[in-house]
Amino acid sequence: MDCRAMLDHHSCNGVCGCCGALRPRYKRLVDNIFPEDPEDGLVKTNMEKLTFYALSAPEKLDRIGAYLSERLIRDVSRHRYGYVCIAMEALDQLLMACHCQSINLFVESFLKMVAKLLESEKPNLQILGTNSFVKFANIEEDTPSYHRSYDFFVSRFSEMCHSSHDDPEIRTKIRMSGIKGLQGVVRKTVNDELQANIWDPQHMDKIVPSLLFNLQHAEEAESRSPSPLQATEKEKESPAELAERCLRELLGRAAYGNIKNAIKPVLIHLDNHSLWEPKIFAVRCFKIIMYSIQPQHSHLVIQQLLGHLDANSKSAATVRAGIVEVLSEAAVIAASGSVGPTVLEVFNTLLRQLRLSIDYELTGSYDCAISIGTKIIKEHEERMFQEAVIKTIGTFASTLPTYQRSEVMLFIMSKVPLPSLHHALDTGKAGENRNRLTQIMLLKSLLQVSIGFQCTNMLTALPSSFLDRLLSPALMEDPEIRLFVLEILISFIDRQGNRHKFSTVSTISDISVLKLKVDKCSRQDTVFMKKHAQQLYRHIYLTCKEEGNLQSHYEALYSMLALISIELANEEVVVDLIRLVLAVQEVAQINEDNLPVYNRCALYALCAAYLNLISQLTTVPAFCQHIHEVIDMRQKEAMYLLPEDIFVERPRLTRSLDRLGPEVLFRQSKISEVLGGSGYNSDRLSTPYIPQLTDEDRLSKRKSIGETISLQVEVESRNSPEKEERAPAEEITYETLKKAIVDSVAVEEQERERRRQVVEKFQKAPFEEIAAHCGARATLLQSKLNQIFEITIRPPPSPSGTITAAYGQPQNHSIPVYEMKFPDLCVY
Repeated sequence: MDCRAMLDHHSCNGVCGCCGALRPRYKRLVDNIFPEDPEDGLVKTNMEKLTFYALSAPEKLDRIGAYLSERLIRDVSRHRYGYVCIAMEALDQLLMACHCQSINLFVESFLKMVAKLLESEKPNLQILGTNSFVKFANIEEDTPSYHRSYDFFVSRFSEMCHSSHDDPEIRTKIRMSGIKGLQGVVRKTVNDELQANIWDPQHMDKIVPSLLFNLQHAEEAESRSPSPLQATEKEKESPAELAERCLRELLGRAAYGNIKNAIKPVLIHLDNHSLWEPKIFAVRCFKIIMYSIQPQHSHLVIQQLLGHLDANSKSAATVRAGIVEVLSEAAVIAASGSVGPTVLEVFNTLLRQLRLSIDYELTGSYDCAISIGTKIIKEHEERMFQEAVIKTIGTFASTLPTYQRSEVMLFIMSKVPLPSLHHALDTGKAGENRNRLTQIMLLKSLLQVSIGFQCTNMLTALPSSFLDRLLSPALMEDPEIRLFVLEILISFIDRQGNRHKFSTVSTISDISVLKLKVDKCSRQDTVFMKKHAQQLYRHIYLTCKEEGNLQSHYEALYSMLALISIELANEEVVVDLIRLVLAVQEVAQINEDNLPVYNRCALYALCAAYLNLISQLTTVPAFCQHIHEVIDMRQKEAMYLLPEDIFVERPRLTRSLDRLGPEVLFRQSKISEVLGGSGYNSDRLSTPYIPQLTDEDRLSKRKSIGETISLQVEVESRNSPEKEERAPAEEITYETLKKAIVDSVAVEEQERERRRQVVEKFQKAPFEEIAAHCGARATLLQSKLNQIFEITIRPPPSPSGTITAAYGQPQNHSIPVYEMKFPDLCVY
C-alpha cells in the first residue's frame, strides 16, 4: 500500500499511522472529527478540540477551511454522503464560533463547498448546501469583504425555485430551498454597500420572477383545492407563502432609487405569462408591493404602472384593462396623501388612453394607417377598458385633498371638446362620433371625480370658468350628455347626502319620513346663488323643453330642484324656484315647442312633485293647502298629470291635454297671494319667469351693427342734457328703499324682455326691414354726432357775453380746444 492510499485509509478511519505524526496538526484535528462509521455523526469531543485550535490560532483557519473543502469535494465525488454531511456540520460550527479577521479566507472555502453541493444533482445535497448558506447569511461579519461574489448563488437558487422534479414532495422541498437561498442572499447583501449590489437589474431579473413563479403556482393550486379548511400545518409552509414573505422582505428593504429595478421585473413577468387578463394575480402582486414598500415611495409604483400602460397602448384592450384595474387598486392603498408630485400627469395619461381607446373603437385598428376594413378590435372590449379607466380616474381622485380634486375637475373639463370659439371640433360624420364619444367619456370621468366631493364653499367648488364650460353641453341635442351634466351638478350641490332620498319623483304627503338633513344657507352659498342662480335656472328651464328627455332626465331635474331648495335656498331663491317651476308648467300648457304628450305630462308631474316638496319646506299653511287641493283634483280627474302614473314602466297617458281645467293647474296669482301674506315678495312672485339670454345663445355670432347702433343711440338719448331735470330732494325712508328694490326688479324684468324682443326682431325680421331700421338709426346717430361736434368747436354766442350758471354766477365763453393754452408739462 503506497503512502497516499495509507493516509487516505487512516484519514477515513480517524487513526494515525506511522506517517500520522508528520501531518500538520490542523489536518490531524480535522481528520479526527470524522468517525469510522458516518452514521455515528460528528465526533463532538474532537470537534471541540478543532474549534479551540481555530480560536487559538486564527491564522490557521483558512487552511482548515481549505482542507475541509478538499475532503468534502472528494467525498462528494465518491458518493460518501454521510461524511459530506459531517463536513458541512463542522463548517457550520466553525463559522458560528469564529469572528476573527481571517474569517474571509475561510468563507471563501465555505462558499466553494456550498457551491459544490448546489451543483450536485442530488436533491438532498442541494437542500444541505442551501441550509448551510442560510446559516451563513444570518451571521454578521466583523470585517467587510471587497471581492466576494454571489452571482452563482443567485442564479442557482433561482433555478431551484423553478424546479420541475417528478416527485411533487421533492419538487416542493427544492423550490422552498431555492426561496430560502434567495432570502439568504438578500439578507447578506442588501445592507452592505461593499457587497455585490443585489438591486442591479441582472440580479432582480432573476430573483423577482422566481418568487412570482411560486406565487403564481399557488394561485393555481388554490383554485383546484376543494376547500381552504383542509389546509394542514404542513401546507402552511408552502413555497407560495415563503415566496410572499421573501418578496415582502425584499421590497421592504428597497430604497428610493431601487424601486424601479424591483418593479420592472414584475411588469415583465406579468407580460410574458399573460397575467393581466384575469388580473386576479396581478392585483394580488401589486397589493403585496404597495403594502410592503415604504409609504413615501408609493407614487413611484404608480408612475411605473402608468409608464407601462403607455408602453402597452397598442396591446389588446383586455391587457390594458388589467393594468388599469391594478392602477385602481394601487391608488386606494397609496391614499396616504398624494399619488405623487405630478398629480395632473396621472390624469393626463389616463385621459390620453381614453381618447386612444375611442379612436381604436371608431377605426377598428390600432394603427391609423391600416384601413378600417381590417377589423381587429372588439368594440365591447374597448368599452370595458374605457369603463375601467373611468373607474380608475374616480379612484385616484378620491385619494386627493379637496383643492387637488378641484384642479383635476378643471383639468378634465378643459379636455371636453365643446362647440365654442376656442375649441375646434372634428368635422364629418367620423368626427362627430369621435366628439360625442369623447364628450360622454370625459363627462363620465368628471362624474366619477365629483362623487363624494365635499366642499363648504360653492364658489370654490364651482368657479365661473368651470361652471360655464360644464353648462355648455347641458343644452346639446344628445340626451345622454345632458343627463351627465345634471348628474355632475347634483353631485356638487348635494353636500348633506340627501340625493338618494329624491331618486323617486313623488307627491309624498309628509316629507318628514324622508328624514332630510337641512342646514342653514351660508353666506358663501348666498353669494354663489346671487352670482350664478339665473344661469342655473335658465339651463333647468331650457332642459325641460328638450323633446328627447327620458324619465331619467326628469328624475335628475327633480333631484336638482330639490337639492337647490335644501342646500342653497334663501327666501329669494325659493321665490325664483317657484317662478321657474310655474314657467315650466306654462311650457307644458302652451306647448309652443310641440312637445309629445309624454313630455308634457312629465313636466306637469315634475311641477306637482316639486311644489309639493317646497310647500312643506316653507311650512306656509295656505300654500300647502293650495298645492294639496290641486294634487287631490288631479288624483280624481287627471292622474296622468302626477308622477305616480307618469314615471313608471308603463305610463298612463291621455290623448289630448288641450282641455285641462284651471282646477288641475297651479295658479301663479294664488301662490303669490298666499306667500305674499307670509312675508315673501309677492310682486316678484307674480312676475312670470323669463330666462336670461346669454352669449351661449349666439355662439360664435357677434351682435349686428344695427343692434349696436340702437344701443348707442338709446344710451345717448337717455343721457342727453336736454332731458335732464333736477328733481327735488326726497326723504329716504325704509319704505322708499323697499320700493326702490321692488321697482329695480320690475325694471330689470322689463329691460330683459325689451332686449329679448330686440334680438328676436333682428333674428326673424326680413332683411329690408332691418336695413331700413338700421339706416334710420344711423342717420339719427350721425345727426347727434354733428350736434356734439358743433357744440365742441363753435359754441353759440351769448347776447350778454356771459352764461348764467345754475347758481347765478357769471361764466365766460367756452374757449375752443385748439385755442386753449396748456402748461408745458401737459404738452406732449
